[in-house]
Formats: sequence, structure tokens, C-alpha cells
Amino acid sequence: MVLKEGLRTLKRVFLWLILLAAGLLGLLLYGLPGVRHLEIFIPMGTCPMAKMSLRDNFTGLLNLWARPDVLTCTSWGAPILWDGTFDPDVAQQEAIQQNLTIGLTVFAVGRYLEKYLARFLETAEQHFMVGQRVVYYVFTERPAAVPRLLLGPNRHLRVERVLRERRWQDVSMERMRTLHAALGGRLGREARFVFCMDVDQHFSSAFGPEALAESVAQLHAWHYHWPQRLLPYERDARSAAALAPGEGDFYYHAALFGGSVEALRELTAHCTQGQQRDRTRGLEARWHDESHLNKYFWLYKPAKVLSPEFCWSPEIGPRAEIRHPRVLWAPKEYALVRD
Repeated sequence: MVLKEGLRTLKRVFLWLILLAAGLLGLLLYGLPGVRHLEIFIPMGTCPMAKMSLRDNFTGLLNLWARPDVLTCTSWGAPILWDGTFDPDVAQQEAIQQNLTIGLTVFAVGRYLEKYLARFLETAEQHFMVGQRVVYYVFTERPAAVPRLLLGPNRHLRVERVLRERRWQDVSMERMRTLHAALGGRLGREARFVFCMDVDQHFSSAFGPEALAESVAQLHAWHYHWPQRLLPYERDARSAAALAPGEGDFYYHAALFGGSVEALRELTAHCTQGQQRDRTRGLEARWHDESHLNKYFWLYKPAKVLSPEFCWSPEIGPRAEIRHPRVLWAPKEYALVRD
């Protein structure tokens, strides 16, 4: 009798612990901002190559051991760039020697144009690839409304007209198709490397050639501490973007990705084909083009990963590991900018 009662007590305690864990998890994911700060105690892991030499085509020898507080490389040997792990001067000189032209694309459709584009371009002129040859490509349905800025030497602005989609989700998903066409056209002829970014953010400090690589993925600021099983991948097995349980390395942010023209042509073709396949089946991935981007980077690993310092959300608040944010999200005002 005593044994049975003891087992019942243990069972009740175990169930309460499960409920407590579920409640804390719910608060972490969806609830109180203060509870979210507990995720800093979730270990990111350690770089197995931190004691070895890892050389990058632009930054030279990387100091992976300089940041023992964070994960500085992937399991497939790609660097994860954090402040202190690279020498920006080395990257600057290497890019100058190669006489590169670097593209930066942004979509400014509907109210996003008036709300965000001017600050995006103004801060890009201050911080993006300063000293390099740069070509901006702005995609919008209203070319005449694009602000005309005084650009520095060897920096140019191109404006490309796109159709206005009925839903904001369609704007997001059609981006890959439009980028694929542009990379196969004038943009692909002008630039050797290209970064694709969302307009509702701005540059806050130097974003230089240290970020260049054949393919570049951005760790999502809201998910970089989370264990794999909690990452918001597409889980509907019918979708071309689906990742099965156990699949996926990190969760990447579609607000910033880049690479060589050739690599981006492959990425955008893959995502466009996946979206078309889903559309014919009456499906729409959970996070639209971002879901397909994450599927692509699971299949074809990025050559370089940017830490959340390169695209940070001030809403998260200060964190000791975020020493030098380079791009900051603007406050999300969806009710204002989305139809």
C-alpha cells in the first residue's frame, strides 16, 4: 500500500514537472519577454576546430578561439563570423585586390517603400562595403517614388519595376523568382557577389567584405540558441520545404542571405521550383520563402554563416555575446505596412 501511494506521488510530481516545463516553454516561445532571456543558458555548443587553423578566402586566418562564449564554426567546417574572430582590414584589402563589384538587392513594395527604403539606403551608403564597388538594386512597383541619394564613387543605384502582388505573402514568395531572373540578367553581369536583404531594417555599423563567400547564410536572431527540435521549420511532409524530425542544422533568416551570382542562381531556382510545386498542390510553406531557404541550406550547406550580430533585433534586448551589431531590425508595424 505504501509502495503504491509512493508511486502515485511520484507520478503526480512527474506530471507537474511536465506541465511546468511545457508552461515555461510556452512562455519562452510566445509569452513574457523576460522569460525569453532564459534561452541564453541553452548552450550553443563548441567549435571542434577552435584549436585548429581555419582560413577564409577573404579574411585569411580566422581566430575561432577568440570567442569561447559562442559557436564559431559548423560541423561541416564553415566559419560562423562573430566580432573578434576576423580581421576586417584583411578582408577589405583582399576585396580591393580582386576589384570586386558587390550587389545589394532589396524589395520595397507598397507602404514598405515610404516607411523603410530611404533609411535602408542612407545607412547602406554609410556602412555597406565602404571602399568597394557597389551596385544597389531596388525592386518596386513605383520606380518614380524611390529616393534619389547622392552616392559615393563607384556606387550605383538601379531601380527595377515589379508587379504589385495581391497579398504580402505573395510578395515574399515571388522574391525568389524575381531575383533568379535578375541574377541571370544585368545584375548577374554587373556583380560577382550579391547580398539579398529585407527593407525593414537598417545598417548600424560596418558590414564589409568579411561577409563574402560562395554562399552565405544568416543565423536568425530569435532562434540561434534553440535546440533543433524546436526550430520553426516547415513540418508538413507534403511541402517541398519540409524538413523531417532530426533534419536541419540551424534556422536561417531570409532577411539576409548572399553569395556568388552562380550560387544564388542555384538557390533562387531551388526555392522558386519548390514554391511552384507547393502552389500546384494547394500548399503554402509556414514561413514562405524562408522555409524554402532553410530547406536549401540543409541540402546544400552554406560556405559561411553570419552570427546574429550581422542582423540583430533590438526587441530581444542587449546580450553580452552580441558585441557589435551591424544590421538592426526596424520595429515591426505590420498593421501599418501590410494590406
